[in-house]
Amino acid sequence: MHKPFQPSLSKMFAALVAGSLALGLAACSKEGPGSSQADAASGASAAAAASGALTVGLSISTLNNPFFVSLKKGAEDEAQKDGVTLITVDAQNDPAKQQASVEDLIEKKVNVILINPTDSSAVANVVKEATSKGIKVISLDRSVNGAEVSSHIASDNKAGGKMAAGFLADKLGGKGNIVELQGIPGSSAANERGAGFDDEIAARGGVKIATKQPADFDRAKGLSVMENIIQSNKDIQGVFAQNDEMALGAVKALQAAGLKNVAVVGFDATDDAIAAVKAGQMAATVQQQPELIGQYGVQTAKKLADGQTVDKFIPVPLNLYKQQ
Repeated sequence: MHKPFQPSLSKMFAALVAGSLALGLAACSKEGPGSSQADAASGASAAAAASGALTVGLSISTLNNPFFVSLKKGAEDEAQKDGVTLITVDAQNDPAKQQASVEDLIEKKVNVILINPTDSSAVANVVKEATSKGIKVISLDRSVNGAEVSSHIASDNKAGGKMAAGFLADKLGGKGNIVELQGIPGSSAANERGAGFDDEIAARGGVKIATKQPADFDRAKGLSVMENIIQSNKDIQGVFAQNDEMALGAVKALQAAGLKNVAVVGFDATDDAIAAVKAGQMAATVQQQPELIGQYGVQTAKKLADGQTVDKFIPVPLNLYKQQ
């Protein structure tokens, strides 16, 4: 009586085992190493390394700035064209965060790191760590202080500051008070643009820098710092902001205070700044080419990976975009 029933039990047991295995495999697939973005990036890096493809890390000071968004786009477009795997990390203007994210790129064993420092001195140790492990490092827009990189790709910031000073001095007829809004203290861009501007103003005579204060390359801070300056002194004929974001903030402050005919000069030639120049709200902006900086970065990384010699400094041309 029991014999016809036994084969049925065996089939049921086999079905249960198979179902359990299927459920186990499904559960594993949901909790595998590719379940997070970090794992995905690590996987892409590992896959690239296995295939022999070039993997480049791009550490950006902040993506809350149109200039660096354009720089990133230039790097991405060039990487896609050349079959390069690009891993981008955003420091959000935090030196500690930048150090941690670059250490993560080192752990991922990228071939080359492109770094746009938040603070030129603060990145020195992590740059040394990368180079000690055979990873080439290229600095973009802002240089690295205290550590050697394979190449530095940037506009000549000092020449740009000088260009802005000459334009403002001529615009004001050789006399007047100028406010200088400075970038992030310690960044090479702020140091170099300020040095070029200050030296040229001193050489011109007649025009005077009435005050200079940092606004950290930020539009909102440019607005608030300029508001505070205006409250203590309205005798202002010109403003030089070491980037366009601060310049655009200064324009708002001047408009709110009812101060007209103040010549505002920025630096970077972002889309918003060019629109402001066309509208007569800004007098000029020193025109960089951030997409070209990103493009040159990836091109140079490829050359280094191929064992080619590259220039220690690769300049990107500057222009002055002004009211027509």
